[in-house]
Amino acid sequence: MQIETEKLAGRLEHVKVERVSDWTFWSGTIDGYPVIVSKTLKGMSSAAAATVLAVERFQPLAIINQGTAGGHDPRLRLYDIVIGTSAVNLGAFRSRYRAAGSGSNPLDWRPLDLTAADGSAGNDPNARRVARFEADAALVDAARSVTKTYTRGKVVEGAIGSSDMWNDELDLIARFHTEFGTAVEEMETASAAQIAKLLRVPFLGIRVVSDNITNGDPYDPKTSEACEDFVYEVVRAYVRTLKR
Repeated sequence: MQIETEKLAGRLEHVKVERVSDWTFWSGTIDGYPVIVSKTLKGMSSAAAATVLAVERFQPLAIINQGTAGGHDPRLRLYDIVIGTSAVNLGAFRSRYRAAGSGSNPLDWRPLDLTAADGSAGNDPNARRVARFEADAALVDAARSVTKTYTRGKVVEGAIGSSDMWNDELDLIARFHTEFGTAVEEMETASAAQIAKLLRVPFLGIRVVSDNITNGDPYDPKTSEACEDFVYEVVRAYVRTLKR
């Protein structure tokens, strides 16, 4: 969203703006190094397309996907930052057979890893797991190196869950948190991570807790600015490693 990108884009020097349909890319520099800020739009398809466009047009050395997210871990409060050591796709499942009139039970659905095989994912036993995309180690190290600069909340590491669903069922959230280790959920990171993996570009997701239904913390849009500030420091730390 605009509130998740405008402050970070505003910190670029020598900015040029490029638009491809509804996608926006700000090209500039941070500490003299070229950096692109991308407004991916909402949802898995939009984020995946934005990532492809960015890689083809700018050939980035690394990608950081950042923004707001809803909490899955009751210990996380507003303004806490999650360094996504992995991203998981929470939108690919196969439901078990239920006869007509038997209702539905998402707690019983089995995850599908759509990257696992060329055959039918629903019938491949090797695909009966959640699709998980690990973060790049050097990017994680860069994020770890600046955690002490962040004073708006705590910084933790964990899995970021992504899908085109907005989950408010506490039992389902608890399943994702317990079974897949998700700290937060949102609608972009895992799809961008999947594209980055396919195109062999190092990737990291960073999210700030903007609301948390598991402990009653209400939505605060200002959290997006705190995340942008943290990501700015992560980018600077990563650039220093490249220069060295």
